[in-house]
Amino acid sequence: MLSSIIASQHELHLDWGGVVPEIASRAHVRRILPVISAALQQADCTTDQLTAVAVTTEPGLVGSLLVGLTAAKTIALTLNIPLITVNHVEAHIYACSMGHDTPIYPGIGFVVSGGHTNLYDCRSASDCRLIGGTTDDAAGEAFDKAARILGLPYPGGPSIQQAAATGNPDRFRMPRPLLHSGKLDFSFSGLKTAVLYAARGVPGPNQLSSTPPELVPDLAAGFQAAAIEVMVEKCRQAVRLLKYSRLCVGGGVAANGPFRQALSTMCRKERIELFIAPPELCTDNAAMAAVAWELLAAGRTAGLDADVLPGLVRPDFGRSRNKK
Repeated sequence: MLSSIIASQHELHLDWGGVVPEIASRAHVRRILPVISAALQQADCTTDQLTAVAVTTEPGLVGSLLVGLTAAKTIALTLNIPLITVNHVEAHIYACSMGHDTPIYPGIGFVVSGGHTNLYDCRSASDCRLIGGTTDDAAGEAFDKAARILGLPYPGGPSIQQAAATGNPDRFRMPRPLLHSGKLDFSFSGLKTAVLYAARGVPGPNQLSSTPPELVPDLAAGFQAAAIEVMVEKCRQAVRLLKYSRLCVGGGVAANGPFRQALSTMCRKERIELFIAPPELCTDNAAMAAVAWELLAAGRTAGLDADVLPGLVRPDFGRSRNKK
């Protein structure tokens, strides 16, 4: 990896407690050319040294995806180099292999972020099949919403982790949704609601308008413990079900320290080989699109008619976007 440039938008969305699509896409327009220039400069690379250009086309916010795809098509056309379309979720799983010489496939892939909480049967870098996902909020989204309930700043993941460090997770026993459902699905909406009721009381005239500050550490700890227990247990169930010995975990929530520790403990007990993306490659970045090398080697490039697919992840993602 010769360079990795990230233009964070956190400060643009702070007042809203989450990502606003229109703000995000406009920021992409303003920043994409300076980011490309900075990446080339940091890599000490010129455009005539480029082999191909990779771009995320699914899933995600349609405006932001279109900005990236338009830039990538322009580069591919003017330099006459291959264009490779990348699935954002597939790239998060591939990030687990970066920095490791040990193969990570085949195995279970778990992508847990602000927009996704999905389990995959990963047979190769470009053959990942959805086997379970969230029925409502993604885990990262639940962290953001819980943080907002508790009066903590956005993004919620780091805020919850920091507040929970001094809290008692047993003071408020939060629900573990779908923990023993027999399915590999997730649900965090009820957990978020449980935090709201514990923090402010049930709806009615006596419900508080804000969370008492003295309750915040314990509520954060209780929420975090519940979310982590569900995610770790579902990973264990998936590995047992498919009889794999490898687990790969990526996405922004994978940067959470207690979550990484809980995964490590579970994998040691189950004798599972654990691969977690480095913290700097857990949150969204372009370097994880290195999965494009695998696609390029397989001759799976895209045409200039490539389009974005902003919706939910398809069960067969990553196998139909590029053609031989």
